[in-house]
Amino acid sequence: MPVGTHGVVRGLSMEEVAAAGGRMVLANAYHLYLRPGDMMVRALGGLHAFTRWNGPMLTDSGGFQVFSLSRLRTVTEDGVEFQSHIDGSTHQYTPESVMRIERNLGADVMMQLDELIQGRSDVAAARSAMERSLRWLRRCRIEFDRISREGRAPIPDFAVPLGAPTLACDSTAPPQALFPIVQGGTYPDLRRASVAGILGSGDWSGVAIGGLSVGETKDDTYAMLEVCDPILPRNVPRYLMGVGFPDDLIEGVRRGIDLFDCVAPTRMGRDGTAFTPDGKMQIRQSSYRTDRRPLVDGCNCPCCTQYDRAYLRHLFASEEMLGKRLLALHNISVLIGLMRDARAALHDGTFDSWSVEWLVRYRNGTNAAARPTRTVYV
Repeated sequence: MPVGTHGVVRGLSMEEVAAAGGRMVLANAYHLYLRPGDMMVRALGGLHAFTRWNGPMLTDSGGFQVFSLSRLRTVTEDGVEFQSHIDGSTHQYTPESVMRIERNLGADVMMQLDELIQGRSDVAAARSAMERSLRWLRRCRIEFDRISREGRAPIPDFAVPLGAPTLACDSTAPPQALFPIVQGGTYPDLRRASVAGILGSGDWSGVAIGGLSVGETKDDTYAMLEVCDPILPRNVPRYLMGVGFPDDLIEGVRRGIDLFDCVAPTRMGRDGTAFTPDGKMQIRQSSYRTDRRPLVDGCNCPCCTQYDRAYLRHLFASEEMLGKRLLALHNISVLIGLMRDARAALHDGTFDSWSVEWLVRYRNGTNAAARPTRTVYV
């Protein structure tokens, strides 16, 4: 799922995302709550109409964003009090208020409020956060069901310019799915307890695995997926939150994951780094100054079919925004195409051999030495 944090995939139009093969996008409830406001999004027709995206959408509750405000927030059993990164104003996030926010936004899938902690946290902290997340899940479910029965609160009386269309005012909640989030750090017993608590609290349309890619090693991430794989239901989608490098997607699919999201493809594209079958390529390198080859042979994205490496390097050297857009679009296209190939390999029974060959090439390819050292993007 390409990430449209503020209701936009950074630098790209929704038409470009769809043309690249995008089927579902993610937006962030925390950021949209702060600006322009969840009630405003609802008044403007809901998240789909507001962003001009016609496919499925998911909203993250903003738990990671609150987690990242370590100096600006206080966590209690009731919820989280935090200061806005925009203007310093104080806000209160509770399981109930997050449900109201996400139901106002109107995405097809919405996430519970959970407590996220550092990936290398000790077992006591991981247990506390996991158990609190289960208690918050129960409160989320109660409020989610109440809004389904009773409808959403009335929209404030926003002023509309003379001659402009009227705002939406329907209080009926649209059909939405609520996903719980498996927590437990890097401790297998806690992950199992989290899954048991989630499955014991009702039926779910999907289940997310959170609290990974937040400082732990990749081996620990994969190990936790292996713990969860055999005990999660197979008839609903599994969503691994905040993971989106090419090899991590393949490793996730090998361990039963269906949905992924990460800002890495667009953020790294804006930094001049492209995903290729042979590892990551940094287009700013001087060796590309006279290279008239496409960025990646065989890639059908606009970046690779219409431009060459020399021109792309020139765009970055000249600090032209087109270069950032093209590489972001390329990286999204690569990940979407990679998942398309994975589905085909699963369908024809060749996934095991295909995935091994793909990972060997990617990790040992000609561009492997160009990989950046920073690897955590959420």
